[in-house]
Amino acid sequence: MTAALQALQLIAFLAAVACAVYCFGYAVSVRIRYIGLGRPDPPRPAGSGGRLDSGSAEPSFAAQVFGHRKLLNDRKSGVMHLVLFYGFLLLQLGAIDLIGQGLSREWRLPLGPLYPYFALQQEITVILVLAAIAYAAYRRYGEKLPRLKRNREAATVVLLIGGLMLSVALTNGFKLAWDGGHPSLWHPVASAVAACVSLLPEAAAGALFYIGWWLHLLILLAFLVYVPQSKHAHILFAPLNLYGRRKMPRLPETIDFDTAEDEQFGAGSLQGLTKHQLLDLYACVECGRCSNVCPATGTGKTLSPMQLITNLRDHLNAVGQAVTSRSPWMPAAVFAGKSQGTLADPSLRMVGDVVTQAELWACTTCRNCEDQCPVGNEHVSMIIDMRRHLTMTEGDVPGTAARVLQNLERQGNPWGLSRHARRDWIEELRREGAIVPEARSGEPFELLFYVGSMGSYDTRAKSVTKAVARLLEAAGCSYAVMGEEEWNSGDTARRLGQEYLYQESARETIERFKKFGVRRIVTADPHAYHAFRNEYADLGMPDGIEVLHHTELLASLVREGRLVPAARLDAAATYHDSCYLGRYNGKYGPAREVLRAIPGLELREMERSGPNAMCCGAGGGLMWMEETEGTRIHTARAEQAVAVAPDVVATACPYCLTMMRDGLTHLQRERIETRDIAELLARSVFGPADA
Repeated sequence: MTAALQALQLIAFLAAVACAVYCFGYAVSVRIRYIGLGRPDPPRPAGSGGRLDSGSAEPSFAAQVFGHRKLLNDRKSGVMHLVLFYGFLLLQLGAIDLIGQGLSREWRLPLGPLYPYFALQQEITVILVLAAIAYAAYRRYGEKLPRLKRNREAATVVLLIGGLMLSVALTNGFKLAWDGGHPSLWHPVASAVAACVSLLPEAAAGALFYIGWWLHLLILLAFLVYVPQSKHAHILFAPLNLYGRRKMPRLPETIDFDTAEDEQFGAGSLQGLTKHQLLDLYACVECGRCSNVCPATGTGKTLSPMQLITNLRDHLNAVGQAVTSRSPWMPAAVFAGKSQGTLADPSLRMVGDVVTQAELWACTTCRNCEDQCPVGNEHVSMIIDMRRHLTMTEGDVPGTAARVLQNLERQGNPWGLSRHARRDWIEELRREGAIVPEARSGEPFELLFYVGSMGSYDTRAKSVTKAVARLLEAAGCSYAVMGEEEWNSGDTARRLGQEYLYQESARETIERFKKFGVRRIVTADPHAYHAFRNEYADLGMPDGIEVLHHTELLASLVREGRLVPAARLDAAATYHDSCYLGRYNGKYGPAREVLRAIPGLELREMERSGPNAMCCGAGGGLMWMEETEGTRIHTARAEQAVAVAPDVVATACPYCLTMMRDGLTHLQRERIETRDIAELLARSVFGPADA
């Protein structure tokens, strides 16, 4: 190549790179500006969410970004993505080397005697990435996985990555032919390409090299510009999202009603969401893992966690453009068509138009979506923030939920029953000969048994309460209950978006804890357990109070020999994991430890168990609401239990107990018992006749 052509090549190269870098920078900066439309993120107390057991805690930042920990839950997709991820990293050195060769024929990376090894590694990597992208295309278009979208955007990415790899292989082969190189094991792919064009004159081989070189460069720069304007923006935003994510996701920050300056609560618009929540929208990879495990999506409800995120993202692009007067697309002439979707109207209401009420009220807050998300998105906090807007700002709550909130406010329980009835179970158990000590100010006890509204009022759940009390007495525990002094934990109110009522209930409960000098709490209600353990600290819960779930305490009492399960229960049992005990708090082992300690009881795991267990459908306040779309969630979960042919379905939550019983009844499988862990242990400790 003459000096003039080399100079022209350099000028064209610099112009193309400058243009691409400018477009990339513009697209990224605009999205950062859009994220800035959100509210400031609340301060996160040091160690918030740090109470998770180390064995069940969220994977570290490094493990998720560089180890693809969550992606590897789906082994095939995870390995494929690992190859693509590290292949791209390794090929960047090759791209530098190839670009340098196009600007100067004698250029080589200064690797000395290691260069042949580098060249071989690059060719092997190209083959592996081509195989991975071919498999990705098969998964999407051949296997047609339901969770994967099949649209122009997905096809564009497949073509760009495939084109990049082919251009590398062809260009290296043309270069080898141009240089008159001989076939070599260090260049297997390039040698094969060179052999195909070996009969061409040197000048023709050189021309093919520059055609391939420019093709590779333009595809590479096009991909650079395309990334921040597509779902592949997660390459940039997902690491930031994971880095800024809480150790354990919690609900939105506690609202300070004393300093609130207006009557607008929750998120009715994008500006009502926090910056980190808006970052979630651009971090989404659209892999569909969230919707794949969502109990609402899986049973035919309107809600799809992935669609919720992508709809909000498209709406953010429209609102951001209207507010900042900056187009989200660069160059707009190429990407303008992307902005013509149904959500491109910035005048649409976020709650009602972009996200429907049916979607918001279908969420069980089980967090299976978040647990599966490889980029750390927190769908539930956004949904609760939008519920807060409906409940506290609009006053728009489904009828049954509205009645529950009213009953909680007036009588402190979801049914609106008398407060005096909270201690009915105490009198019933005392008539059976139990002691059941009640807390009195100034009278010492070691353990407070917090019963909760379900355990106090619900006929079926009261059996669990009695079993726990009898086991505590048998183990010689110094415990007490609060009886009429007990207050609702406020969990249901918070999940339904009524933050003010939640705070009132929580503060009342905390005052009673202080009144009785409580230092240790046990409860059979995972929802109260989670609230006490992780959420009450924001409202003045005294430091140092130990909170136990009854399965944790019972497991330790069995382990210490203070409870001895002696009677055989010859039956097959399957255990349903409570979301608020498992995914929210990482407690999967204690219940299973108790079950395995019972002689004759065979534990059979459902296909979806442990961290990937399906919700029973009661969480998020849905215990008190009627399902009107698709299949009932508890029926779908009961079908999964029936599949392992159990004699009994064991639970560790009064809500789950009710839902699993109703699901089995709906399936006409009433012969399968539903029992709490405490009830099964009591049968073995006291004997079936006395349990």
